[in-house]
Amino acid sequence: MDDGVISNPSSPMQGLGETGARIAGEEQTTSPNVNTSTQNANVRQEHPETGEDEVQLKRKRQKTSEVWNDFVVVTLKDGTQKLECKHCKTRLSKVGSGPTSTMARHIRSFLPHKEHEKNQKLLNFPPCDANVDSEFGKPQILIGPNAKYDANKMREAIANWLLSTEQSFKTVEDDMYVKMMKTANPLFEKICRVTATSDCFKVYEHEKKKLKALTKTASKICLTTDCWKSSHQKIEYMVITGHFIDQNWRLQKRVLSFVHVPPPRTGFDIAECIYKCLKEWEIEDKIFTISVDNAAYNDRAVKRLKEIFSRVRKLSCGGKLFHIRCCAHILNLLVKDGLTKIECVIEDVREGIKYINHSEGRHQTFSNVAHQLQIRDRKLFLDVPTRWNSTYEMLSSALKFKDAFPGYAEYEPHFNHLPSKEDWENVESVCDLLKVFKVCTNIISGSDYPTANLYLIEVFRVKQTLDKGALSENDFIRDMVKKMKEKFDKYWGECHLVMAIASVLDPRFKMKLVEFSFPTIYQNPDENIIEVKNALYEMYTEYVVIHDTLVREAATHGSECGRNIISGSNECTSLGSGWEAFGEFIKNVDLERPKKLELDMYLEEGVYREQVQGGMQSFNALEWWNVHKLKYPVLSMMARDVLSIPISTVASEATFSAGGRVIDPYRSSLAPDTVQMLICGGDWIRHLHGVKKKLKEESPTEVLLPVATTN
Repeated sequence: MDDGVISNPSSPMQGLGETGARIAGEEQTTSPNVNTSTQNANVRQEHPETGEDEVQLKRKRQKTSEVWNDFVVVTLKDGTQKLECKHCKTRLSKVGSGPTSTMARHIRSFLPHKEHEKNQKLLNFPPCDANVDSEFGKPQILIGPNAKYDANKMREAIANWLLSTEQSFKTVEDDMYVKMMKTANPLFEKICRVTATSDCFKVYEHEKKKLKALTKTASKICLTTDCWKSSHQKIEYMVITGHFIDQNWRLQKRVLSFVHVPPPRTGFDIAECIYKCLKEWEIEDKIFTISVDNAAYNDRAVKRLKEIFSRVRKLSCGGKLFHIRCCAHILNLLVKDGLTKIECVIEDVREGIKYINHSEGRHQTFSNVAHQLQIRDRKLFLDVPTRWNSTYEMLSSALKFKDAFPGYAEYEPHFNHLPSKEDWENVESVCDLLKVFKVCTNIISGSDYPTANLYLIEVFRVKQTLDKGALSENDFIRDMVKKMKEKFDKYWGECHLVMAIASVLDPRFKMKLVEFSFPTIYQNPDENIIEVKNALYEMYTEYVVIHDTLVREAATHGSECGRNIISGSNECTSLGSGWEAFGEFIKNVDLERPKKLELDMYLEEGVYREQVQGGMQSFNALEWWNVHKLKYPVLSMMARDVLSIPISTVASEATFSAGGRVIDPYRSSLAPDTVQMLICGGDWIRHLHGVKKKLKEESPTEVLLPVATTN
């Protein structure tokens, strides 16, 4: 074969390098890159052995400019030739074999991008190890293997970041933010705050659709709700939070709505607003309970909702479980009533710490006095008067320095905040009492939202502590506890069915905890125990009906699937009738009730004892019921719904804390719809990526004493 001829009998495109991918017969031609030594024209010649046509390429003048590394000649359908950039696909005009200056200018403008792709073509972010919900899937990696930078994915990631970290929209326009992003990736393109807002709304709507699909799989959904007034906007918002158990038997919590409630905000208005939200989410037929604080308008709102739901469906246990009062709020009322007895002592301690914290010299003097008295602690706390737990921390820390206060007064003649010895004794007794309340509050108001089976034993501890205080020899403690017991009986004097039933459905407790704790909590324990048993069996009967309905639907669906399979084939029609007969058989046999109820079998068995006594945290009631759902199909459904009931409204407080950060003085003009998008979207994105946002509340001021100096 002659020089310059490339022969390939199988494919005329092969051997032409990058050019072959763009040639299709004689209609479209391209020029090869600089690595190809010649520019050729097509000539057909019959191969002497195969008889097939082969391509003869005539040698043309070699192209010496380096710009041909980045361009290829493309012939359009109308016969016009264009110069196409290999990187950005931009097409430039081609005039014969004219100059290459136009191509060179284009390459110079594209050089930074080209160099970046050469040095960092692949950006592979490490996978997230966060524990995320399987329904949402694992977080998507921004750029996968063998992929290039995607500006749309970057914008989506920025929207996720803005929502989850509660950043302002104008952050994306900040010069240093843009500089940082361009340093990380020169291909980054700056966006404006309007674009960022639009992207956040798109992410919000996308996550809302996913959450709607997730709530449809839930058997029952429990609500917590509360109202909050923004100090910067002067308008009132209402938060609605949904709690439910997913298909993987995990407790889920999501903020469903954060809406503006216009005046006058009566109980009727709040009820209508809640029902409107439930209709929007299409979960009005799934609501099991609603937890609120003890405000009067909440009582009227829940009563109105109870009337609305009772018209369309039957509430569980005749609605006895529907209204849940916040346990954390009740504990708060108990403690505040008790602290009023030592209000003067608390004021003296508070003002004394304020005096010491006023200057560096006072710090040093007090520290020297404490050092002389061999007091090793170096920390005091100044409380937030509206939070009793911070007052408890202030008193506990001050007790360690009770001997240092009189010594400090000798150096500071103007220091006159000195509690007496009797006052310090009363403070010590109060702190011993409040220690139990603090532990109970931490459990009930836990950030992980514990299941409802953990509450009854904590209420028992509170009542036991109050009864012990009522028998104290200290008249001061007896008077204080008397006031607290009156508040306890006001809210927990009647049987709390939810806490009792939830504890029964904990295999470690069953009826034993009810029988053990009720004589301490209630004046008529026998009557209340009977009430719990009646409600338990009434609720079990309701779930038997629900279970049987689901079994019938599953059997009907199975027989329909069988008929569909058979109808798609050419088999005998008798096979279809076999599926139908088997479906009817399952409907009847699977619904036959055993002689003994599941509830009776469960209660007759002994309580579950952990082999390793790891305390409350080592046992998960939901996991236990998930393992035993085949043994107790009806009772496990009942346990799944009851254990998801929140006994406190701490979820609402966490949302209000986020609301205070979102509606700051610089964003007080945000529209209510935008506020809802930021609050709800931020909550959903944090759950999606397994990010926990700590509840930021007002904490006591820490007063750290300096190291003592010696004269």
